[in-house]
Amino acid sequence: MYASLLTNNWGGEFWSNYLEKLKTMIFNFDLSYVLEFIAFAVTFYIVFKILKDNKCHKVIAFITGLIILCGFAFSLSSTLDSTTLTIVIVLIDLMALTVFNTEFKRSLLGTGTKKHVKKETDTATVREVELIMDEIIRAVQHMSKNDIGALIVLSNKNLPEGIVSSGTVVNADINSSMIEAVFYPKAPLHDGAMIIEGQKIHAAGCFLPIIENDSLPQEIGSRHRAALGVTNVAAVTAIVVSEETGIISIMKKGEIIKRYASDADLKHVLAEYYWSDMSGKEA
Repeated sequence: MYASLLTNNWGGEFWSNYLEKLKTMIFNFDLSYVLEFIAFAVTFYIVFKILKDNKCHKVIAFITGLIILCGFAFSLSSTLDSTTLTIVIVLIDLMALTVFNTEFKRSLLGTGTKKHVKKETDTATVREVELIMDEIIRAVQHMSKNDIGALIVLSNKNLPEGIVSSGTVVNADINSSMIEAVFYPKAPLHDGAMIIEGQKIHAAGCFLPIIENDSLPQEIGSRHRAALGVTNVAAVTAIVVSEETGIISIMKKGEIIKRYASDADLKHVLAEYYWSDMSGKEA
């Protein structure tokens, strides 16, 4: 009974001292706390938005718990000051941004994305989408057999506006003849990338950020590096036809996910694009 009483007294004294310290912190509140709070709020928003956009919910929970724990330790300690807490939280944020640097660049560049208003014509039936997919596959395979270089980006309307504006907006229906005409070696737009958005060829002759990576094989040319670059900064899919070998490659998330892509590979990635990224409407 004595031990229980002692524990209760200690607990009451602990919380009494804790509340007293909180009152002292509140009454001693000054402008520096306001500035720190604003800085924390902005940093939290940026970091958490990036993590949330990339569905890193466990990482969000871990960082949130860690920050709460640090704040609780700060409120209990008489030796830790706000500067120490600021440094700890900044280090936590820097750790998150370092681990998710690719996602950070993608989100940062995405702030310049031109948003398109979804219209009724943006939807399509299953049959219409299958015909579009067949046209793209037909064009890619024909260019591959004839060693015609090509770079097609499947965008879900989230590319940075600077990339789209670097080319020519064509807003044309998708068919194999149009695709092959754009990449014909003597055509004025053949050196750039074609941007497909849903049922339309939105733009052509676009310049993409080229990835610099010394570990890439020497046979990886400028088209492949551009495809890797754009998929590294935006959540898009790129299809590349090599001008030298005719080999078809598929890129996603800054990586070559398929080299020597077949008809089945192309159909799979196109189906994933139309039914997942673009949410095509079934008949």
